Amino acid sequence: QGLACPVPGPCHGCPCRKCGRRLNKGDPGISASRLGDQFWHPSCFSCHFCHQQLVDLIYFQQDGRIYCGRHHAELFRPRCASCDQLIFMEECIEAEGRRWHLEHFCCLECDEPLRGQRYVMRSGRPCCRGCFESLFAEPCQACGDPIGADSEEVTHQGLHWHARAACFCCSLCRTPLRGQPLTCRRGRLFCSDTCSRGQDASSSASDSSDSAFASAPSPDS
Repeated sequence: QGLACPVPGPCHGCPCRKCGRRLNKGDPGISASRLGDQFWHPSCFSCHFCHQQLVDLIYFQQDGRIYCGRHHAELFRPRCASCDQLIFMEECIEAEGRRWHLEHFCCLECDEPLRGQRYVMRSGRPCCRGCFESLFAEPCQACGDPIGADSEEVTHQGLHWHARAACFCCSLCRTPLRGQPLTCRRGRLFCSDTCSRGQDASSSASDSSDSAFASAPSPDS
């Protein structure tokens, strides 16, 4: 709290911290111990945001400015990404540039607490590995197994493969295709038109000769 008292002799003539007008010895003034040896006029000792006078009230300071409790919290306290309420506790969870109350950092599907556990972000919310792999992991087009959180995957034309050579390879000659030109016919990959014709000479499906892109494992912590 600011301390209301007459301006002492050593501070005679000093400027008000806010308006800069002179304060004379014996004038009513406000001192704030956490902001150094300076004085304010009583009407100047107010919230930087809403201008509420803070004489006899608790003030909060940030970067040399004073704020009422409400606006200091709204401006400088984080909001929980789950409940959207301000976080006042000293300890919280920070992940993916957002913050959570400790008790709110849970799997979006099963509500398992994830503090100290590995997780995968799904639509901006954390998901435990078990729920991710059973509910959201894409099946590999080659082997049929889910592409887990720790696995690299390759995507092409909306289809998914494990990035390993055994899965992402030519359907005929088994040449690994990661980072290589490829042809795709009806969900099957080929390293060349020759292999695709050898596999299915009568196919009339459209080809593509783009390179597929491999993505890193889903972000987890």
